[in-house]
Order: sequence, then structure tokens, then C-alpha cells
Amino acid sequence: MAAVPLEHPTVLVFDDEDDLREVMCRMLERKGFTALPAGDPNDAVAVCKEHQGDIHVLLADLGMPDAIGLGVARDTRAVRPGIRVVYVSGLPKESAVSRGLLHDEDTVIQKPFTTDGLVAAVREILAA
Repeated sequence: MAAVPLEHPTVLVFDDEDDLREVMCRMLERKGFTALPAGDPNDAVAVCKEHQGDIHVLLADLGMPDAIGLGVARDTRAVRPGIRVVYVSGLPKESAVSRGLLHDEDTVIQKPFTTDGLVAAVREILAA
């Protein structure tokens, strides 16, 4: 996948917790990103279908214990095949990988995180 220009990337922010979703959107917007919120899997897919511009990254809460973020990633990639995914998780990445929820190559940011940590994870996947 080619690197995405970093001027004003658009990020679809999926989290079923309203407060956390709102905070992540604000963190990204303060750093020059466009943030599109989605509170449930159907919303995420609808945003992918209805948004006229590019959506560069899906920021998806892994959503333990049922790993709902994996399904959201699969469904958004069906609509937007080029979308890159950063998972948000309360689990360390190694634990999620050992449980078979994620792969080593997946990008994960662990809760709690700072604005700088969140932005760094998104920029890193955009540069890949």
C-alpha cells in the first residue's frame, strides 16, 4: 500500500462508548485530522458508504470480550478496500495476538493513551 499524504487525513473512529469516541475524535481534530464518528457497526459501514471523500484510517476499538472491532474492520474493508486499520485495546498487543484476536502485523494502540500516542499510531500506518 502506498503512503497517504499527511496533510488532512480522514479517520473513521469506531467505539461503542460515546465518551471515548468523542475524546478520540477531538484528539485527532486538534491535530488536523478529519474525524468521522461511528457508535455501532452499522454506523461504521453507513459512514463508509455515504462519505463522499476518502477515508484513510479506521480507528476501531477491539471491544473485548467479543472483539467487535474485528468485524467492523472486515465490514469496512468490504466497502473501502484500501482503508488502513488501527485497533484500540485494553489488552497488550501480545495478549491479543496470543488469543488469536490479532496478528503480529496489526497496528494496536493500548489504552490508556495520549493524544501524541494516538496521532503517532495513525501517522505510522499512513506512512506504511
